[in-house]
Amino acid sequence: MSLVQCKTCTKEFYVKPSHQLLGYGIYCSRNCAHIGVRTGKRVVCTTCGKETYREPRSLTRSKSGTFFCTKRCQTLWRNRLYIGEKHSNWTTGKSSYRNILKRVGGPRGCRLCGTSDERVLAVHHIDRVRTNNTPDNLMWLCHNCHFLIHHYDVGLDQGFLKPRP
Repeated sequence: MSLVQCKTCTKEFYVKPSHQLLGYGIYCSRNCAHIGVRTGKRVVCTTCGKETYREPRSLTRSKSGTFFCTKRCQTLWRNRLYIGEKHSNWTTGKSSYRNILKRVGGPRGCRLCGTSDERVLAVHHIDRVRTNNTPDNLMWLCHNCHFLIHHYDVGLDQGFLKPRP
């Protein structure tokens, strides 16, 4: 038995001469062998901040320069980044006003009667221009109140509707 030093942790251990001739006996344990072979580095997940290991090949392949610990974190990051006009399937955005209002937050309920059942809620354009999808031009209304506002100008005095052009 010969005394050798571990390549990773410099701990001394004994190795059979026949094993040493075959190229074994470089590391004292499987853990040290695993660490000794690694050539990549530890990176921080862009979404959650958790530290994770990436191989050199993965470090050079990242187009955005961002790294993630799981596919879930990558999807969360991508869904926040590529929304609206940045999304590859974006066409005109004429029907995306409901999603815009959901993303902005705030209470989801009819501004006139207070109904909060999402099945009956619709999005109302205050200036009556359907292409103006800015969050300050959108509001939640139930279908009943939406009908009253458009056909009987209910809420004109409360600022829920701008006068007809």
